[in-house]
Amino acid sequence: MRAQIAAVLGVFALNGIAFGSWAPRVPALAAQVGAAEGSLGLSLLGASVGLIASASLAGRLCARYGARVVVGVAALAGCAVLPVLGLTGSPLQLGLVLVVVGVAAGCHDVAMNVAAVTVLRRSGRAIMPVFHAGFSIGGMLGAGGAAIAAANHLSPFRHLTITAVVGALVVAAFIRWIPVEVRPEQRPERGRSAVRRPVLWLLGFVAFCSSIAEGASSDWSAFFGVHQRGLDESAAALVYAGFSVAMAIMRLLGERIESRWGATRMLVCGALTAACGLFVAVAVPMVVFTYVGFALAGGGLAFAFPIALELAGASGRRADGGGGERELGFVSTIAYSGFLLGPPMVGGIASVAGLPFSLVVVGVFASAIAPLAIGANRARRREQRSTPSSDVAHRVITMGD
Repeated sequence: MRAQIAAVLGVFALNGIAFGSWAPRVPALAAQVGAAEGSLGLSLLGASVGLIASASLAGRLCARYGARVVVGVAALAGCAVLPVLGLTGSPLQLGLVLVVVGVAAGCHDVAMNVAAVTVLRRSGRAIMPVFHAGFSIGGMLGAGGAAIAAANHLSPFRHLTITAVVGALVVAAFIRWIPVEVRPEQRPERGRSAVRRPVLWLLGFVAFCSSIAEGASSDWSAFFGVHQRGLDESAAALVYAGFSVAMAIMRLLGERIESRWGATRMLVCGALTAACGLFVAVAVPMVVFTYVGFALAGGGLAFAFPIALELAGASGRRADGGGGERELGFVSTIAYSGFLLGPPMVGGIASVAGLPFSLVVVGVFASAIAPLAIGANRARRREQRSTPSSDVAHRVITMGD
């Protein structure tokens, strides 16, 4: 079991390293392709489009072939396409390659979460937030590598080629230990469609709101520090660092907290903490509260995305211990749309009403996680009451009532 946990942690970290490697090189990529702000924004949408397009498909692929196969293929495909970003010569080419990067990352993301759900079931431990801490730490490692590459004037192609080789070695080291899900001996009867299950919609919107709040905090925290609090760039970078470190620490503590509080209380308390943090950062003009506010936002948002996916996988569990891949893919599709809609929404509001007001709106999205989590818990109860007794064991969700 330890080997399986380590392997799943490894592929979570790899996904974070991949994202953390190419995202900080966007300025270099923009200069390489001659992209202005408008055309660059359109190019960057390619990654989000790829994520959304692949999520539901990845769930079906995992149900058919298993998470190990999908993780391996998607991770290697992602490693292969990363260096191609450094060969693009126009904004259109950059956008098209980012679509492929997004597809590979989306399949990798869904499959690694399916594998994580399998480990949760076998170990009986609530460690989904810990796995997502692996992604957060991987992202910080990738960003650190990108900073070193930029400081040493490595081109995006050379830097991303090195990242791809390291990534392929990580896949080779861990893939054999990725758990194989329980496969039904015969084709199972099709259960209730995910589209007709309110609990999945509500969990999807929990992850959607988390995506908007997390993405906005990541994208705009340093900018807010420079333009609203008068910090220099190095000091403002610590605002984002505080957000990221707080998120990673809270995710590492997630197993202990979930075991004690339950999922619903975690989501509600986290949502309120994140919203309060963003409101404090905006409302109190003292610099120290900018750091404190975004750190609270990072800690509060730490659980929403992983817990929503954990519960989505649990909602599709079969009596034989397998299942949940399609449900997880459905919730991921809704969640990824937050990454697509969040940046233009925040930027649009900021251009009209100012960045502080746009961050208040982000805080409202964060606070919305609380009623959505409560609603998902109630929908789960109604679903269990309306499900025939012979079917109840297939869909167990422990939300910590």
